[in-house]
Amino acid sequence: MTKISLLSQFDSFPASTLFSWYDTHARSLPWRAISPEMAPAYHVFLSELMLQQTGVTTVIPYFNQFITRWPDIHALAGADDDAVLAAWAGLGYYARARNMLKAARQIVSSYAGSFPETPEDLQKLPGIGPYTAGAIAAIAFARPAIVLDGNIERILVRYAGIDEEVRAVKPALKEIYQHICPEKRRPDFPQALMDVGAGVCQPRRTNCGHCPLRTGCKAATLKDPASLPVRPQKKAKQVRQGAVYIIRNQRGEVLLGKRPDKGLLGGMLTFPSHGWDGSACPEWLADGMSGFHWRKEQFEIRHVFTHFTAIITVYDGKIEPGVKVPDGYSWQLCSPDKLPSLMAQCYQAAQI
Repeated sequence: MTKISLLSQFDSFPASTLFSWYDTHARSLPWRAISPEMAPAYHVFLSELMLQQTGVTTVIPYFNQFITRWPDIHALAGADDDAVLAAWAGLGYYARARNMLKAARQIVSSYAGSFPETPEDLQKLPGIGPYTAGAIAAIAFARPAIVLDGNIERILVRYAGIDEEVRAVKPALKEIYQHICPEKRRPDFPQALMDVGAGVCQPRRTNCGHCPLRTGCKAATLKDPASLPVRPQKKAKQVRQGAVYIIRNQRGEVLLGKRPDKGLLGGMLTFPSHGWDGSACPEWLADGMSGFHWRKEQFEIRHVFTHFTAIITVYDGKIEPGVKVPDGYSWQLCSPDKLPSLMAQCYQAAQI
């Protein structure tokens, strides 16, 4: 199919019908504004970073917590790194939190606290790629920007009946988006498409009878509209074995350290561990087992990362008085809600 013929299929794209549907069925989300108002850039910035690889339902309480504690970009830029990382715990993909702080500080130092408004300038900020830059520019500033998330890509592919993988037609989808996005209600357009994708035109289930885009949609005429887009073959995930050690003292505190800023769970609290992240067993632990009293039972948990699955054996034990605490660790009272999800899962397993 040529580019011209593909674009022509969207000449009658029912944007006005889409907006009418959105006015009635839009999701109520704390970072959104009601048209014709536009959402604050800070709210869009926070929500879009949190929503990378994380679902809406999970994000909402985190977003509300952040807005309460750090109500604007100046407050976030001045926040303590550890406090922000602790508040982020459980959202995963912790590099997002570190980049969020870097971006907030750059906005304050380089732009006097005012967000840049164009996709080009927004992409100069740490952690802001083409999609996030486009979303902020379009939703917060009504700029002509391309906003293509998984929901929107799926809708465009199905509307045109494109029987190829999304990655093969992504350049064409960008042109299509520019072709159909109306100048009026520019902030609402991507959000309306996202809501159709989230509630009506879902990845594996469609409700074409209630879709505002059904007129003209090629997939709606198929026996199985959800067969599009063509899905790439999934590669089997690597499995890594590892161990996590919950070590307690006589006061009920646990031994906690901080992971390196770069890499998996960067900058987050951690129990002593090895293997799952490619690391070897720490010498102090391998050589000093006589100073610990371990429970006979051990626990096994599975934790899924983006590119691998970790199978973790959890050891739970107490340390003898007088055994030296290794460098980089300290005794702390454990708050599972301040731990990254892997470590919280290990801690909860050991409470059985």
